[in-house]
Amino acid sequence: MRNKNNKHLGIEIDPALHYKLHYISKYYGRSANGEILYLIRQAIKAFEQSEGEIELPVSTEEQ
Repeated sequence: MRNKNNKHLGIEIDPALHYKLHYISKYYGRSANGEILYLIRQAIKAFEQSEGEIELPVSTEEQ
């Protein structure tokens, strides 16, 4: 069931990149959405390790 508090992000992606994303996600046993979330979390983790933790605003609903 979808969490109504989560944000939705729509992106356009070229067919070759789309195919490769699905290939990798299946390889790791994830959905394409799950793979994208994993990659985003990894990028944020790497950024915060090198640049410091990103502080969230008091209300994230405006983002």
